[in-house]
Amino acid sequence: MTSLDLPSPSADRRRLLLTAGGLLTAGALAPSLVRAQSTWPNKSIRFVVPFAPGGSSEIVARSTAAELTKTLGQSVFVDNKPGAAGNIAMQEVARAEDQHTLILGHIGTLAVNPYIFPKLPYDPNKDFKPISLLAKVPSLYVVHPSVPAKNLKEFLAYVKSKPGRLSYGSAGNGSAGHLAFEYLKMTADLFILHVPYRGTGPMMTDLLAGRLEGSAVGAAAVLPFIKAGKLRCIATGSTKRLPQLPDVPTVAEQGFPGFEMTQWYGMLAPANLAAPNVAKLSEHTMKAVKSPESLERLNADAAEVLGGTPEQFSQFIAAEQARWQKVIARASIKPD
Repeated sequence: MTSLDLPSPSADRRRLLLTAGGLLTAGALAPSLVRAQSTWPNKSIRFVVPFAPGGSSEIVARSTAAELTKTLGQSVFVDNKPGAAGNIAMQEVARAEDQHTLILGHIGTLAVNPYIFPKLPYDPNKDFKPISLLAKVPSLYVVHPSVPAKNLKEFLAYVKSKPGRLSYGSAGNGSAGHLAFEYLKMTADLFILHVPYRGTGPMMTDLLAGRLEGSAVGAAAVLPFIKAGKLRCIATGSTKRLPQLPDVPTVAEQGFPGFEMTQWYGMLAPANLAAPNVAKLSEHTMKAVKSPESLERLNADAAEVLGGTPEQFSQFIAAEQARWQKVIARASIKPD
């Protein structure tokens, strides 16, 4: 072999340095990519509630936000944005591009509004990514103490004796309370006027003052008033009696077998949230709602804690949409 066949020392050294440099570069990039994926969230997260303060929606949202703040490394704060049966908030969040805005979805905005509004400013199935189904809250049928009815049978008889002269309130058109009472009206062939409000809080003010005869409200928001004697619960929409109200029979027990009415709440993100962030958020959310503190807080308010995966929540939404589409068509529920 001649000297021309031997690689020069300088060429060997250059190749060695280039190879080493490439390895160092690759080694430096890999951790940076991992860090880029794991740094979300890198600022506070806004958790939008599409109703005014004072209802079950806010109770579930604040409990979840408090636990997420402990584990995500960033503050998660609740922002109430009421109006138009939740449509205003849903539209705003659907268009959010900051990757740090979430919304509390529920039976009205996801399973009812699509069938009572001729045109929605958002698509519940395309504009959002389900994160997790958080909790179910049974609807409690309550009346003001001035109403001479101790149970559902007496209330139905009282309403029928005064057709068109009595009213019930809800957190707004298409809200869970609106659905719950309209479902009862359809089932019991009842006629009572509906008065929509901008949230459970304002409605409760008038109900407690006796300006409304009754309402259907999530257990979490109304239990303290029942226990204080300021409202009377005549029936629960749950499938079995609640431990918090053992003497109050369900609607099903009082002559309407199979009747069930529960409000449900879940977390949604805009459709543009990156897949790794969806997975991370879902994992943390499932742990948050099932933490000892959250379980204690929500169980005390008769909420059933769930915490499923995005896939399970998506399937649940589809099933609820199919269910309520039929109910709305049969009951002719309108946004008013």
